Amino acid sequence: MTGNIRLIVGLGNPGSEYEHTRHNTGADFVQKLADRLNVSLRESGKYYGLYGKLSSGQTDIHFLLPTTFMNLSGKAVGALATFFKISPEEILVVQDELDLPPGRMKLKIGGGHGGHNGIKDIVRSLGNNGNFYRLRIGIGHPADRSQVVGFVLNRAPASERDMIEEAMLGALPVIEKINNAGIDRTINSINGFTCSKNKE
Repeated sequence: MTGNIRLIVGLGNPGSEYEHTRHNTGADFVQKLADRLNVSLRESGKYYGLYGKLSSGQTDIHFLLPTTFMNLSGKAVGALATFFKISPEEILVVQDELDLPPGRMKLKIGGGHGGHNGIKDIVRSLGNNGNFYRLRIGIGHPADRSQVVGFVLNRAPASERDMIEEAMLGALPVIEKINNAGIDRTINSINGFTCSKNKE
């Protein structure tokens, strides 16, 4: 990719009962990034979420936390991307990832939705174009597939949460500079990250 990231989206569910649950890891990360960059996120009915903007050189970077439920995330992303004429290749979506353990992350472009309802709806909202960047933050997987819904909608125990937090803190300075460092270097840095507990 030669262009810049113009929209960063953090996925989660609205409401206090879902705050800091595993499924809201993407929203937690983008809120941390916005705080780090002094970007104020405010409710926007127009974009169906919490919205803010960072003016960076000639490129504005838009921040969005959809306040729809997860399976309707595309309603928010599609509205904002359409208004500002942002292509899928200029979008970074931050999500929780069952198939990665706590403390690990992966950054990639495109691919399937992996059963993630938020990603599935965003792909649909972008004209079935899934060619956007995804930062997948590992939350681990329950022992039984039938337990997935309860697992993602609950908060991780302290030991796992510490690893998730360490991964997020490790990614913040990298994502902050994504348009300066370039995508390839950013991907290598994110995908090579291992939290301290996983190194033991």
